[in-house]
Amino acid sequence: MNSTDYFNPYSGQDFFGVIFQLFIRLWAFIKGELPLNSLASDEIQIFVLVGIATSSALVGTFLTLRKMTMLANSISHTILVGIVFAFLWVYHGGEHTDTINIHVMLVAALFMGLITAFLTEALTKGARLQEDASTGLVFTSLFAIGVIALTILTRNAHIGTEVIMGNVDALQLQDCELVYTVLGINAALFVLFFKEFKITTFDSGLARTLGISPSIFNYLLMAQVSTTAIGAFRAVGVLMVLAFFTGPPLIAQLLTRNLKKMLFLAISIGIAASIIGVALTRHLLTVYGMTLSTAGIVICTIVILYICAAIYSKVKLIQKEYIQ
Repeated sequence: MNSTDYFNPYSGQDFFGVIFQLFIRLWAFIKGELPLNSLASDEIQIFVLVGIATSSALVGTFLTLRKMTMLANSISHTILVGIVFAFLWVYHGGEHTDTINIHVMLVAALFMGLITAFLTEALTKGARLQEDASTGLVFTSLFAIGVIALTILTRNAHIGTEVIMGNVDALQLQDCELVYTVLGINAALFVLFFKEFKITTFDSGLARTLGISPSIFNYLLMAQVSTTAIGAFRAVGVLMVLAFFTGPPLIAQLLTRNLKKMLFLAISIGIAASIIGVALTRHLLTVYGMTLSTAGIVICTIVILYICAAIYSKVKLIQKEYIQ
């Protein structure tokens, strides 16, 4: 940890100490006694990860129900091409900086997300390939282009590791702005078009009869995947964000079949995993002196929660069969 940890109220705390301190400071923040600019690095990590988890759970629930998680995986990787070329466009345009204008990056990511979805659909319908084969072909090709471009063209830039894996420990307060802007957009879209998303997810035939285009909402969902991935890349990169899209919704699906309950559970699980992950990372540093990836710990927490939910679901099923 850096020297700022000396002023960090979480420095030297174990797991339960972090949780206790978090609730105390959160209550002080709600009462207006704790200024926004005085948030500790651990709190900024939690706020950003909670925003990413909530946004990803909203989008990921519909991806899971539509069986489109493989396409989401493809998009979360292929937007790397957009990010790299956005960087090059800005860099060679005269702005010799190692950061990327976020508006340019969002446009590039949206463009690549739509291109990925369009190429996948074109190969599936035009070349009559199976959907998973089309997705795999587009995914590997575009991701390979992105990796090659990142390696060759930006070898002296500092965006490589951060774009691929993210860096939770380097987050700053301004990172919350992008994350919660994306969350606000996703929340607004699902509130405004909840009926349309629901109908096109469960009965595309009925949706067409009612004059609702499933394709339009598929592309809208893909655009949301791209935007959410861009909001998350500073923290978890373009690789690990998929765990946020799929993990909490899959856990929620094991526990309920009700859509609204599934959304609530997926969001709650994502938030819980984010808080537990940050607290565990601090605990391991304090107690064992281990400096580990916070994002990696959060994702491991999601995996453990999934295993627990799968065991619980299996036990409930056995009990139900035994009673019958």
